Amino acid sequence: MNVESDVLERADAAFAEAVAGALDIREHETGMHSKRVACHTLVLARRFTADADQLRQIYWGALLHDIGKIGIPDAILLKQGALNEDEWQEMRTHPEKGYHIVTQIPGMEDAAEIVLSHEERFDGTGYPRGLRGQQIPLGARLFALIDTLDAMASDRPYRKALPFDRARAEIVSMSGTQFDPVAVQAFLAEETILREMVASKCMQPHDSAISGETALPINTLEGNPP
Repeated sequence: MNVESDVLERADAAFAEAVAGALDIREHETGMHSKRVACHTLVLARRFTADADQLRQIYWGALLHDIGKIGIPDAILLKQGALNEDEWQEMRTHPEKGYHIVTQIPGMEDAAEIVLSHEERFDGTGYPRGLRGQQIPLGARLFALIDTLDAMASDRPYRKALPFDRARAEIVSMSGTQFDPVAVQAFLAEETILREMVASKCMQPHDSAISGETALPINTLEGNPP
């Protein structure tokens, strides 16, 4: 990669992270949710591929998973309490809205598929397409588990963060229904590093908490990952 393209990629990365951060602020998410789950998703993805381009696509897909919520009205997105059926139907359009946004970015086709598929469930009961099993892109299957882990391990207005062991038990109990059993096995194999990252709220792709075989600095994705 030459210097000019490297600078452009870094600029694109900074812009994408800024957009994701802005969406987190709008939705009153805890900390930098989008960047954190993208970082954590890579921990699992490294168990399945060492291809730098594929890993980059998984990172962007996880980072931009909720970009479609930019098209959801505040009255629905920020509503306190349960959504009614019409509001829920509108909320369920955010993966498709996000897909249409990300597909406008050259070279982001695989990331766009993750954005479109991040609300699918392994048993086929998710949305928007009701995909089942291997029909769901790998990155989306890995992200779905990490997104749930982050939600359970973060404070919410209606409850405090759950202990990691409680979140772990919930994830294991949903193997084969909400989550791909292969993704659950990868989560269990990486439990030690994920436990540390959740405890420290690690969200930087180059964070020192990601060490050894798990390390994947995004700014070194040219060629083979370290």
